[in-house]
Amino acid sequence: MMRLFVIIQIQKDVNDVAGSSAELKIPTHIAFVMDGNGRWAKKRFMPRNYGHSEGARSLKTVIRSLAELGVKYATFYAFSTENWNRPQEEVDGLMQLFDEQLDSLKEYEKENIRLLFIGDRTRLAPGLIEKMAECESKSADRTGLNVIIAVNYGGQDEIVRAVRKVAELAGEGYIKPQDISGKFFESLLDTNGISPVDLMVRTGGEKRLSNFLIWQNAYAEFYFCDTLWPDFGKKELIKAIEDYTSRDRRFGKVSVSKADA
Repeated sequence: MMRLFVIIQIQKDVNDVAGSSAELKIPTHIAFVMDGNGRWAKKRFMPRNYGHSEGARSLKTVIRSLAELGVKYATFYAFSTENWNRPQEEVDGLMQLFDEQLDSLKEYEKENIRLLFIGDRTRLAPGLIEKMAECESKSADRTGLNVIIAVNYGGQDEIVRAVRKVAELAGEGYIKPQDISGKFFESLLDTNGISPVDLMVRTGGEKRLSNFLIWQNAYAEFYFCDTLWPDFGKKELIKAIEDYTSRDRRFGKVSVSKADA
């Protein structure tokens, strides 16, 4: 009887997502600021790194839900360029957790999920850089959800690195000022080839970008919620997409209804 109940419950969860997706406008690219791990742990009188570990569980749940919904790209802000300023014990714990999670990401092979990483890798441990490259290489031919993990990433840093590339190309005579366009500049960003962000979700109650995907979020819809990241799951994700579905995205134009008014 218990086994039958579990099977029925799993099927119900799948049907809930499938039914919701039929009524929702699914974004092509959703970006996540996974905020609130430390506060979640503090409420339970546990160390901050315990919150980060629980946050990793939520990450897996959200990734699978995104794949079921048919989202094409999902970017997660895992570690910012500013996070190096946190206590060394927390930084070490985050890097160890990230290393461990890379090993478990291999399980996404059956789900056709591709893995990509953005950010400046030069400050990361050689072993970690090697694992990241291996994950990207092994998943390169997968055609399902593209999961992009931002590690040692900062939006300003990304733009500065792109500007340096422009300066180098110009200095070597490969390009002229008139050759530089928005599309050309985008090709030098970490997210080259990835669609702009449609929906930016931030958990934990804060309402700011925190230096995340500054260029890519230019026309994104923002969704802020008080839910702490370890508590953010499929239902919260659906709420965010429902809110996105209700938005009138005009990209600088005037909507038909307003133009007729």
